[in-house]
Amino acid sequence: MRDMNALKHIRKHIFKVTQAQFASLAGVGQPSVSRWENGIAPSLDEMQAIRRAAAERGIDWDDSWFFEVPEVAA
Repeated sequence: MRDMNALKHIRKHIFKVTQAQFASLAGVGQPSVSRWENGIAPSLDEMQAIRRAAAERGIDWDDSWFFEVPEVAA
């Protein structure tokens, strides 16, 4: 069983940033990131902002990360 949701994994293990830093990358406030990590899904626009932030940082992106934490992170 996994104890981390997909957005928390993206923030902590892909971007390696705090909630506040991740919020800035996504163009939202820190409370939005907290909600995402507690089960409220980001909007399509917010997901696109996260994807753009990854591209700007040279992170190889996989959209499946929005929905499932990779097995290697379990």
